[in-house]
Amino acid sequence: MRLDTRFLFLNIGHAVDHLMMLLFPAVAVIMAAEMGASYAEILVLSTGGFIAFGAFSLPAGWLADRWSRETMLAVFFVGIGATTALTGLAQERWQIAVCLFLIGMFAAIYHPVGIAMVSQGAAAAGGKVGKRLGVNGVWGNMGVAASALVAGALADLAGWRFAFVVPGCLAVAIGVLWMLHCRSAAGQAATHAGTVARKTGAQPAADWKTVLAVVFVATAFGGFIFNATTISLPKVFDDKQVASLAVSGTEAGSLIALVYAVAAFTQIAVGHLIDRYSTKLVFLLLALGDVAVFLVAAQATGSVMLAVSLAMMMLVFGQIPITDTLIARNTPEHWRGRVYAIKYVLSFAIAATAVPAISGLHAFGAGFSTLFLICAGCAAVITVAVIFLPRTRPLAAPQPGE
Repeated sequence: MRLDTRFLFLNIGHAVDHLMMLLFPAVAVIMAAEMGASYAEILVLSTGGFIAFGAFSLPAGWLADRWSRETMLAVFFVGIGATTALTGLAQERWQIAVCLFLIGMFAAIYHPVGIAMVSQGAAAAGGKVGKRLGVNGVWGNMGVAASALVAGALADLAGWRFAFVVPGCLAVAIGVLWMLHCRSAAGQAATHAGTVARKTGAQPAADWKTVLAVVFVATAFGGFIFNATTISLPKVFDDKQVASLAVSGTEAGSLIALVYAVAAFTQIAVGHLIDRYSTKLVFLLLALGDVAVFLVAAQATGSVMLAVSLAMMMLVFGQIPITDTLIARNTPEHWRGRVYAIKYVLSFAIAATAVPAISGLHAFGAGFSTLFLICAGCAAVITVAVIFLPRTRPLAAPQPGE
């Protein structure tokens, strides 16, 4: 079977996006000790970056639909790589905050651009948009998993600055390879096919307004859950005695990476299920499971917390391809990038509140038990929203433009 080079680059881009955004939370504990500050004081420096991660999604999606998705992806790779490497050279706290803001700005490009390109390629993959987005989602969460492992290993090897410089340089190199691919015959053909699809003028599905309303509610509350869990997990392992199972930063990072990596593959299973069965039923079961697991997580410690963390992340990650698939199935190609942009503006804007929430709860001694109860409440809201989702089965073939 011929390697789909374009899809591979899109998947790598998703991994790079989440890796870069979570390098800082992964080394925040180490940085706090070196800089003579508390964990809360250091973590809050990333607030601007997470706000930018959402705010710049909309202009990125608009530019991609009007200009070039391929060029925007090149800007993403080079921009996020350069600014991540620059973070490793920062000396003052304000410099770190500015660099993290720039990382968030370039990171905002991937989701409205890359996810639209992944769903557009579903026609060539037999219309299996759910499975395709599930595979892409696994790569994204491999970036989440790698953040703790890469940051821990590089920080142990040569300090926290090394944890930014090395991945940043690699991202720039990948960007150069992407540009070379786009100039190849296969890359130019795929670019032309995408441009033609965006000009077809297909109409949205009949229930698109209801579907998007549910998607946006799930996105808002799910965005908080995703950021709260992925950002806090390294510190959760420390506070709830999970890290005591490890003896070094690398081993602790490996435990966290293992949880993320195993949980990530849930997306492929979920993608397969929503391509064959009721999307509403699958979504509802995952949301209800989230409520239950977060309630248990509020009280768990030690090895029990490790097991609960795995279940928690499986449910959180498993929901990711569902909302993206609902958008792909119910919106035409020529404005899909902007719909994804609106979704991710909402997701990341709400997700940005997780940083001050974690910092505030930690500073005032409320701890992560309270955070998990808040997440359980968010999951309950998602469950109610999913009840209003129209009961539709997967399409036998992709809609025009997919």
